[in-house]
Amino acid sequence: MTDTVFSYRRAGRSLRGMSTLAGVWAVLLYLLIALEAAPVVVAILAVFTLPALWDLIRNPLAGIDLSATHLRWFTGPRDALVALTEVDHIRLDTRLDFSVRASIVLPNGRKVRVPFEATPPHQAFEDALTAQGVSVKRFHFQLLQ
Repeated sequence: MTDTVFSYRRAGRSLRGMSTLAGVWAVLLYLLIALEAAPVVVAILAVFTLPALWDLIRNPLAGIDLSATHLRWFTGPRDALVALTEVDHIRLDTRLDFSVRASIVLPNGRKVRVPFEATPPHQAFEDALTAQGVSVKRFHFQLLQ
């Protein structure tokens, strides 16, 4: 897409992710050494950090591109391309943790969810969408959809 009017990119490797992973490992090491926790318990807890470590190693790129005619998102091996003429509206849901999730709603009611890691900051994204004539609907703190 050469006529991109809005573009967002996010790398899987970040200082925040690295510091969080290091903090969790420091706590696990403290449990193991200072509190003499069972090594099996610490190992089980450490297994839950492996997906974060894998993302830091791979450093997958995620993002979204908006052109005058299409909306394209990608994350790792997954991607989607939707013509703006096929979009009824974009739904932006604010969750209880204040994160914003985006869904592309088609005229038949079907939703195409944009992965969280490819979702840009909501206000800039909403402004770019409305500038292209795409309807945006905001929903705040709904427990059930």
